[in-house]
Amino acid sequence: MATSFQFGLVVRGQAEAGEDITKRFDETIELVRLANRLGYDSITKTTHYSAHPWKMLQLVPMLARFTAEAPRLRLNAGVVLLPLLSPLHVAEEFATLDVMSGGKIILGVGLGYRDVEFKAFGVPRAQRARRLEDNLIAIRRLWTEDKVTMTARHFELDGASCSVTPVQQPHPPIWVGAFADPAIERAARLGDCWYIGPSVTIEVIARQMRLYRRALDAAGKPFPAELPLRREVFVARTRDEAFRLCRPYLGAKYAAYHSWVQELPSDDGGLGQDFASLAADRFLIGTPDEVAEQIVTIHRRLGVNHLVISTEWAGMPHSLATETIEMIASELIVRVRQGL
Repeated sequence: MATSFQFGLVVRGQAEAGEDITKRFDETIELVRLANRLGYDSITKTTHYSAHPWKMLQLVPMLARFTAEAPRLRLNAGVVLLPLLSPLHVAEEFATLDVMSGGKIILGVGLGYRDVEFKAFGVPRAQRARRLEDNLIAIRRLWTEDKVTMTARHFELDGASCSVTPVQQPHPPIWVGAFADPAIERAARLGDCWYIGPSVTIEVIARQMRLYRRALDAAGKPFPAELPLRREVFVARTRDEAFRLCRPYLGAKYAAYHSWVQELPSDDGGLGQDFASLAADRFLIGTPDEVAEQIVTIHRRLGVNHLVISTEWAGMPHSLATETIEMIASELIVRVRQGL
């Protein structure tokens, strides 16, 4: 498992309603190739189902394509909505991806929170925590045991086996996304690490980090060697320019999160605030020097050592996304590593 500071890049494969999704697919592949050339460490593909008002290319087939386009990069599922799926299906798909990538897959999982998704998959929302927990236990067993017998509320494994063995041993890393306090305790028990999401303020995360450490102690587990944090990041020559350039696209993204009623901790101010208020302790926006200083501070405060950078959003011109990804690689990442 990685111990040095790593930098990942989020690609969404997401388009506005009027956009050509085939063009967005081609542009997404170009960004993946660019990240591979520029020295990023990982690529993350996001997912949602029924993602109105956007079109959205799905996670597993895109990760499969990335194995060919970015052979150097680790590939992160960020995140699989695990309560909606069967454990044998997920175990076999991601073991296959691990083989295809030469042992570079990361299984990121989360509860999900949108009613439209739970209803479409016929999964009672009230069962989501139990399903996620049972699925995680089953997937880990399927990856490490020849045959698995296990009965849960929504599946039965009767001497079931995973048709393909992952390259990574004992299995690919399992990152558990969590916003709410009980979910963070679950991440400590069941995950290889807590995958810290982008929507909560750093101040709240600092409070939750104390909870996470206590939960690790209770489970008899050490602090993870790799601790990822996903963050919205945008850099430009001046702070004002950075805000001006990213606000239309990032603002629309968080307006949608707010309309989807994304669940956040009670001590978080929520996503219904104006853009400047959201940016204050959630987004990393400014010059490379300013953002690098913030990242170093976050690392020292929280122990984060894998920053998953989200800097490309639906509707953003491809040229702007490309320029920003290049500036992050050539200036921001260099400054962070110097600061560390």
